Amino acid sequence: MLKLYGHPFSSYTWKALIPLYANGTKFEFGMVDGDHLDNVALVQSTGPHGKFPVLVDGETTVFEATSIIEYLDLHWPGAQRMLPDEPCTAIMTRMIDRVFDNYVMNVVQGIVEEYIRDPEDPNPQVIEGARKRLDRTYGWIENWLATYDRPTGLTLIECGAAPSLFYADWVHQIGDAFPRLQEWRAHLLALPPVSRCVEDARPYRHLFPRGAPDRD
Repeated sequence: MLKLYGHPFSSYTWKALIPLYANGTKFEFGMVDGDHLDNVALVQSTGPHGKFPVLVDGETTVFEATSIIEYLDLHWPGAQRMLPDEPCTAIMTRMIDRVFDNYVMNVVQGIVEEYIRDPEDPNPQVIEGARKRLDRTYGWIENWLATYDRPTGLTLIECGAAPSLFYADWVHQIGDAFPRLQEWRAHLLALPPVSRCVEDARPYRHLFPRGAPDRD
């Protein structure tokens, strides 16, 4: 059986969980925390920086959430395919996926790490610079959504967008200047596989360094 190692509060763990939930794929979840040190050791020994999620399928181990999704789509395909078969369309799908990892989630993590460094007095230049970068990305996504032909289900894009936008709104709220993005975020969070991740993560909200807002 497949085994996915991660943590329910982790955005990138969500990203890997969403296609598993969407397709009803049977798997075992390996919790990575201080109470499961064997799982911690496995994750630490896998990638260059020992980050989760990590997928184990028999003798095959895959790290990086996007790679896990592509592996599942190839070896454990379900009714909802995460990547289109047409090569050029697949390239465009991967490109947009990278937007949410590189220009949303990575920026969010910069803010979170600054609050971890100094919860009482984070560097305002770091925080303000990150928020400006998020605003620029929000504007780009707002324009992109005007032409995005939304799928009836989920693709790699939605798997990356849902967790990154969930946490991005926590550190820098998506304002009324981005109505398409506000609506799409709400749509994503209402999808059953995403909603399941939100609920599974709820008990861990106290871990959010700057304090979780009283909203989803």
